[in-house]
Amino acid sequence: MNVRKSQIVNRKSNMAINYEQDEQGIVTLTIDMPGRSANVLNSDFYDAYVPILERLEGDESVTGVILISGKSKIWIAGADIDSSFEGDDPRAFFDGAEMLKSYIRRLEKLDKPVVAALNGTALGGGFELALGCHYRIAIDNDRIKFGFPEVGLGLLPGGGGVVRAGRLAGLQTALEWLTQNKKYTPKQTLAAGMIHALATDEGDLLRQAREWIHANPDAKAPWDAVKRYKIPGGGPNHPAIAQMLAIAPAMIRKETKGNYPAPEAILSALVEGAQVDFETASRIESRYFAKLGTSNESKNMIHAFWTQLNQIKKGANRPKNIPPQITKKVGVLGAGMMGHGIAYVSAMAGMDVVMTDADQAGADKGKEKIAALLSKQVQRGKLSQEQADGILANVDATADYSALDGCDLIIEAVFENRALKAKVTKLAEDAMDASGVFASNTSTLPITGLAEASQRPEKFIGLHFFSPVHKMQLVEIIVGEKTDDETLAKAFDYVLAIRKVPIVVNDSRGFYTSRVFGTWIYEGMALLGEGNHPQAIEMAGIKAGMPVGPLALHDEVTLSLSAHVRDQTIADFEAEGKTYQYHPGDVVLDKMLDLGRSGRAGGAGFYEYGENGKKLWPELTNIFMDGQPQLDQQEMIDRILFIQSLETVRCMEEGVLRSSADANLGSIFGWGYAPFNGGTLQFINSYGVDKFIARAQALAERYGERFTPPAQLRAVVEAG
Repeated sequence: MNVRKSQIVNRKSNMAINYEQDEQGIVTLTIDMPGRSANVLNSDFYDAYVPILERLEGDESVTGVILISGKSKIWIAGADIDSSFEGDDPRAFFDGAEMLKSYIRRLEKLDKPVVAALNGTALGGGFELALGCHYRIAIDNDRIKFGFPEVGLGLLPGGGGVVRAGRLAGLQTALEWLTQNKKYTPKQTLAAGMIHALATDEGDLLRQAREWIHANPDAKAPWDAVKRYKIPGGGPNHPAIAQMLAIAPAMIRKETKGNYPAPEAILSALVEGAQVDFETASRIESRYFAKLGTSNESKNMIHAFWTQLNQIKKGANRPKNIPPQITKKVGVLGAGMMGHGIAYVSAMAGMDVVMTDADQAGADKGKEKIAALLSKQVQRGKLSQEQADGILANVDATADYSALDGCDLIIEAVFENRALKAKVTKLAEDAMDASGVFASNTSTLPITGLAEASQRPEKFIGLHFFSPVHKMQLVEIIVGEKTDDETLAKAFDYVLAIRKVPIVVNDSRGFYTSRVFGTWIYEGMALLGEGNHPQAIEMAGIKAGMPVGPLALHDEVTLSLSAHVRDQTIADFEAEGKTYQYHPGDVVLDKMLDLGRSGRAGGAGFYEYGENGKKLWPELTNIFMDGQPQLDQQEMIDRILFIQSLETVRCMEEGVLRSSADANLGSIFGWGYAPFNGGTLQFINSYGVDKFIARAQALAERYGERFTPPAQLRAVVEAG
């Protein structure tokens, strides 16, 4: 077969699209961006794409077009966020969306059949480009994913994704795809009507693409081929769809609490666009895109989930000039809730795991928990039974510490007791690899003090996991006074290997996450102690963007644990000659414990628990409310948000935190701080530093010095 080849190259970026035309006139465009692991839609892409588009439009010898990726895993990852979402001008966002739409629309209206040969993942703008092709075939491999992640950044698809998804899959399916931030396999995408066929491999993919082109020389998009195209399942006026749309706004509002405008904008663009012609619907989509793109919510979420998350994953806080540290065999001390969770994620990452407990029965129980987690993965189709069995076989559950021989990383996950931690540290270090790293999963106890029990304090570090380990994305790495850089690099690489987000902090009491987390649940108790209605307090927490109210969350972590941590702190302060500053919430904590209400694990706390779920304990109003004036909701919301940001600034001042990225992502992934605010420090930037200081000072005058703005904040304003 004779093939004509050429390459369109942007000389500045060396970005290339390979153009190959066979003797039958079919052009194969292979998108491949040198120097990148993934193709993205950016100015370099457009510079190469537009000349090719013009060539296709003017070349009568072309009988069809196939778009395929030169990357092994990615078709097109989406838009280049770094360059696409700068500025605050709505017109610029609108024009940018219209430009992308025009490029895709020209391809869609090409007087030749166009096939997207999806040999890799296509997300966001990449998937929108695929939807603009007349026919879509994907390799049937679950590693390939499709979807619209824009809602996770506070946006909606701006390249025609809303319009085409609604017209291809129907309004109900499209609403799910556009608002849930999920990634779908090729089979799921086929079932949704977003693609047309599956292929076994790349050869089959191209064969099917050519066969379809030959069979459909006059291909058009369905909305162009039929004058009055009907949306699958019916438009907004169809009774079943109308019923769904009647409750959709309330369901979205219940989910977002009014804090996230993107899902509501997606619903509006989808429904409004379904009632007009394709071109008008596209402009409606662009208007909503521009509105979202200039919102504080999207700016904050892009800053956190794209800019700063990428900084962390690329190793901004990892010691430089230290080669990758591969963890092969992990020892986990303790098979309880945290221990078996750590063992599970380590085994899932392909590591050999030794999990110890005080006796064999405890170790076996922990392994049974791991087996149950693996069984759920099998039921969900994430693992085959053979894969699950292989992972479980890599976990050695034992009470014999000699089995830790050869472990290059040990993670202790025993109870928060210094003496116990010191005991297991010695036992493990006697058995483990002499050059290995020892890590403590403590949530509050200073690492430098725990390292005193170690034979090699320079190889001692903190790895603070969050519960449940298999679901929570964050791991807080705590560096002790003697921890060396090789140990930090080892811990950092391990966290990435188990697919978690690592933040690095310096040693202190409570570190960063536990310390700031404690401020907001204590503020909830302070509000209760002042006589505010418990239901109003819980609603303020939820409206502030927290996952649950402070009282419900405190029940989950248990009031008895808070008291244990506080009493340990008081004892340590006394030993150091310091004075513990009591918080207004301490009175409420002690009162609840005196009443025998220690939290959910104890069967009773701020809530009462029964077969029908939980509800606030009615006696709270009798105990804490005696006719005091009630604060308005915004006042409570401000106290909940400000106290967390103020304590975060103090952590920066004291050198506990190393970067704003660690602060912001630690707050979001660690304890569920409001994502739409972008994290505890980004909240200050978004609010305005000078305005934040003035509001904090007003809160301090009303509620105490814990709201006093730290000197570092004032220095920022004074420095301009």
